Amino acid sequence: MKQMQKAAFLDRDGVINIDHGYVSSPEQFEFIDGVFDACRHLQQQGYLLIVVTNQSGIGRGYYNEQQFHSLTDWMKAQFQSHGVTITDVFFCPHHPVNAKPPYQTDCDCRKPAPGMLLQAINKHKLDPGQSLMLGDKKADMQAAKAAGVGRKVLVLSGQSLTEEDKASADEIWPSVKTALTAV
Repeated sequence: MKQMQKAAFLDRDGVINIDHGYVSSPEQFEFIDGVFDACRHLQQQGYLLIVVTNQSGIGRGYYNEQQFHSLTDWMKAQFQSHGVTITDVFFCPHHPVNAKPPYQTDCDCRKPAPGMLLQAINKHKLDPGQSLMLGDKKADMQAAKAAGVGRKVLVLSGQSLTEEDKASADEIWPSVKTALTAV
């Protein structure tokens, strides 16, 4: 029987790039210092890299799915040029309140719901218990917990976090760069 793979689930805004709010073009996309080295290290440790990102800016009408996909292709190419393969990207365009139809829905993919992680686990035959989640919000930790992800890591990237938020994580890292020494 083929051994199941492990993944590093990465939130995008605040983990891969600085969260400038509703980023939709390469001009606005500012990679967090050390993210390429950290992701290359995770890849070398046998983790598939999977991005799971809430993108309610689509539902709100700030940008469309085509713009999101164009930016995602550009982002993946930047990683590839640094020797890093992003295996897959899952996104949720929905918001239960602040979105226009057909995106205004209380879905099971918007974090803290685990839908995107579960889709990835099924699609790529992943072992969630051997996987880790890198996020910058409590919702990322809640989604990971609900999906059975073994290691939940909160990175401090400028979000103001309460003690309760911090308690939702297994570990708290100053930034994604900490992966170089902690994984």
